[in-house]
Amino acid sequence: MTDGIALAGPDGALRCPWALSAAEYVTYHDEEWGRPVHGDDALFERLSLEAFQSGLSWITILRRRPGFRTAFAGFRIASVADFTDDDRERLLADAGIIRNRAKVDATLANARVLADWAPGELDELIWSHAPAPGPAPKALGDVPAITPESTALSKVLKKRGLRFVGPTTAYALMQACGLVDDHLADCVARRA
Repeated sequence: MTDGIALAGPDGALRCPWALSAAEYVTYHDEEWGRPVHGDDALFERLSLEAFQSGLSWITILRRRPGFRTAFAGFRIASVADFTDDDRERLLADAGIIRNRAKVDATLANARVLADWAPGELDELIWSHAPAPGPAPKALGDVPAITPESTALSKVLKKRGLRFVGPTTAYALMQACGLVDDHLADCVARRA
């Protein structure tokens, strides 16, 4: 039991303890999680993957991400928005992704909604909810599951027609895409 503080990784550097259970986690933690992500398609991918993760461990999604990228045309919004009923059935039969009907349907519906937005609109909307930087968390217990900003982001995304975007999913998106830096204070990957 660790008290949720930064722990030494395979190279001896201190990291957030959640990142140490698998090699894929270490790489994701060090090179991607908490780093700023911009671009509508890139943010659509992260939003979709966070929705697919709901109720599952992130390692499950991370290990299937190549399959997701192939199945969902690289998460290009315009391409996914054009998916047909045949594509939907293909996705529901694809063992390389999570074959959850509600999550597949939400991803397709979200792409159709986003296809009508102006270029850069998703990026601008998401990043407009980035909070002011706060103190670095010292332990995992200092990291919230939701915040007023994630609740506000969730509400606006839902109001604009997106699905599977609750406040917890919105906060996970904010963490993954660098709107907040929840790397622990002693973590080697913390930006500042």
